[in-house]
Amino acid sequence: MTQDRARSGVRLTARGAVALIFAITLASRPTGSMMIIGLVFCAACLAAVLLVQPRDLLSLVVTPPLIFFVASLISAVFGTFGAPSVVQALGLGLFTGLSAAAPWLFGGSALVLAVAWFRGLPAGVSELRAELRAGRALANAGVPGPRPGRSAAGPRSGDEPAFAPEPEGYFEPRVYGSPREPKD
Repeated sequence: MTQDRARSGVRLTARGAVALIFAITLASRPTGSMMIIGLVFCAACLAAVLLVQPRDLLSLVVTPPLIFFVASLISAVFGTFGAPSVVQALGLGLFTGLSAAAPWLFGGSALVLAVAWFRGLPAGVSELRAELRAGRALANAGVPGPRPGRSAAGPRSGDEPAFAPEPEGYFEPRVYGSPREPKD
């Protein structure tokens, strides 16, 4: 049993942690005070990074700016109701909201990164690198099938020949020569 599990029985997935940060940040918006919104955002980030499963730390570390932007966008959209110019009110609301909250946004993101680092983020990064190296080694060895990070739809330039002819008769029938005479 690891030390993290012994400390708390509650564990969130990356999606759950993102939802937690989003819901708490969005719920703090009606207060209107940027100080309260920022403190709540940082507290939600701290709670999420402490409760997330260690394997999901890498996914969680990159999401706080996006979560904060979406919460700000939703808040700005609701703030445009009744405004004479919806586009102008939305732009001004987003600009002022994001610029006033920038220190809190950076603080919450740095807090998530610092706590995740001590909870095992470097191990997650090393694991991702090992998976990418293994996929690259399979691709270089000529193992058929889709390669990691590439779609199965087709090759990229430099990988394989650019022209792959379709099977004859696939799109339209092609007739060569003259028809055969039936045998008796």
